[in-house]
This record gives sequence, structure tokens and C-alpha cells, in this order.
Amino acid sequence: MLYNLNVKSKMQNVIHTKKRKWNHRFVVIILSMFLFSCSNQNISSSTKTSTLVVFSPHPLELIDPIISEFEADFDVQVNIVFAGTGELLAKIEDEIEEPSGDVMWGGSITTLESNSTLFHMYNSSNEDEVYLEHKNKAGYVTRFSIIPSVIMINDNLIGDIVVEGYLDLLNPRLKGKIAFADPSKSSSSFEHVINQLYAMGEGNPYASWAYLEKFIEQLEGKLLSGSPEVYRGVANGQYSIGLTFEEAAAKYVRDGAPVSIVYPKEGTIVKADGVAIIKNAKNLVNAKAFVDFVTSHEIQTLISTELNRRSVRMDVGVAEGLKEIEDIYVIQDDSEWIAKNRASILNQYFELFDKAK
Repeated sequence: MLYNLNVKSKMQNVIHTKKRKWNHRFVVIILSMFLFSCSNQNISSSTKTSTLVVFSPHPLELIDPIISEFEADFDVQVNIVFAGTGELLAKIEDEIEEPSGDVMWGGSITTLESNSTLFHMYNSSNEDEVYLEHKNKAGYVTRFSIIPSVIMINDNLIGDIVVEGYLDLLNPRLKGKIAFADPSKSSSSFEHVINQLYAMGEGNPYASWAYLEKFIEQLEGKLLSGSPEVYRGVANGQYSIGLTFEEAAAKYVRDGAPVSIVYPKEGTIVKADGVAIIKNAKNLVNAKAFVDFVTSHEIQTLISTELNRRSVRMDVGVAEGLKEIEDIYVIQDDSEWIAKNRASILNQYFELFDKAK
């Protein structure tokens, strides 16, 4: 069983330890204060080591095949600390002088770049193959995949309710039936808040808080603890609607679950998620190799053909079954404004949430 990392309460970490043989995998749960206590803390970060510690909010369906390949190719044991993006970033910040992790793999670009002081500057060897709009221009966060924000619908539960965009989520019949995670912990939920602000304000995020107030009332005082609870909750029939990233919903569609994907008609923000090396990483050589590996043609083809993701590489096609970007109404946000105002956006969101309880 996997448990989410809770940094503030210092609960148990979840270390998903991958072995080179698929059927020998197991999960090791230990207290964070003992994480790698037996390892040699004096190893130079420029020396090739035999381990790598990756922090990730990604679903295990994505993590497993990629980590398996990396371990086999590089003869490195990878330990995964699994939790929500916000919790992992808080842990990295707490440990900045003596980090227990080497790589942060996952989380939206907006969230990661607003925390760029936590990361080591590195440009992947594959950067020349990345789409211009998704290049690592600041030097701290490499793009891993392109992920639109979508509305996930359980077709068995939705009935005759028409949902084509954000405005339709205010239907009184959907009250209490919408899955949404805590945006301070889930990067997918934070991106949906941003998407709602820009889409419902027609490009002006200040004009959308009246809509957000009504949407928050639809949640009936419930925020889920992480992104997996959203897409699993919709797929399992606990909720009629969920706000998530495209790849999570696309997996269930591909597997034949009774779900469908809606790209908000008011506009969809299409962002990348990222991978970054943690500042002062102890296994720096392996961390650099990992960033290069997950952006390689081989792995980017894998995520497109098997894992329902859109590649950031120009030489890899779109995953089967996903809409072409040209067929989605794409809108833009202002990344600098979001990074500057992230704290105030979350504060205002939770003020409305507390008011709606």
C-alpha cells in the first residue's frame, strides 16, 4: 500500500523502490528522518554513485516502466518518494542544505518555476529537440510532457446534464458531485484555478473571482488530498465530474472505462510539467543522466505511444486518441504574473472556500 508523504506532520515517507526485474518491485515505508541514513553522506556530487532519489507526484503507471528502463540502462537503484507536488516542494525547501532527494519529477511548470531557487541549473542534452515554447529558458526546469487541463466526466453518472465547459459546472444538479483537489497540494488543481481565472475572465484573471466563488460552493466544503483521488474518484463512480490533467483521464478512456474528456469551451491552458535537479543533490551525476533519459527520443516515444502523454519533442507524434492541439481552443496565461501572485491566489481561494463551508 502507498501512503502520501505528509511533510508538516512528519508522517511516513513512501519509498517505491524499483528493482531491475519488474516482478521484484516492492514499496518500503520508512520515517523521513532515517531516509538514507545508512548511505555515505560524504560522497562527492560529481562522483558516479549507485543510487538516485526521485521525488514525484506522478501515478505509478507512468513511473514504473520508465524507472525500470533507467535502472537497467544505468545500473542505478532508484528510490521514489511519492506525494503531492506541494508537499514534495515543502520537503525540498525544508531540506535545502542537506537534501534527501536528487530529482523532482512532476508538477506543472507554473508551480516548479515559481520555486526555481530550490533547483540546480541544468540544461538537458535533448534541449535542441524540444518545441520552442517549451524550452528550458531559465535553466532550472526541463519540460517533460505537455498536459492540457481537462474536465473528466463519468458517462454513467452524468445523465442528461450537458457539460461543455466551466460554466456548466455551476449546474445545481452537480453540487457535491465534482471532484477537486486542494490546489495548494495538487499542481493539476492549481492549474485549473488558473485556467478558470483566465477563461472565465476572458483573459483578465481579476474578473473571474465571482465565478470561482460559485464554483467553490459547488464543492460543498470538500477538497481531495491529491490529484489521484480526483481521476480515480470519477472513474470509480464516486463523482460525476473531476477537474484534472489530460493524461490521467486519457488512460481511463484508453482502458475502456465509462469516462470522457471535455476541453473547456471557454478555453484550455496547455502547459508542460517538468523535471528538475534538486539543489545540492548528492547524486548529481545520476540526476543529470535521469533528466536526459526522460527527455530522450526513446522515453518520449514511450510516453506518447503507451502512457497517454504528449511529448515535448518535435520528433515525436501525438498520442493515439488525443485531440490535436489545433483542434482545442487554447488560451494563454501570464506565467510571471502567476509566479508573483501564487500565494495571494491561494489565499483568496481558501478565503472563499472557508466562507462557503
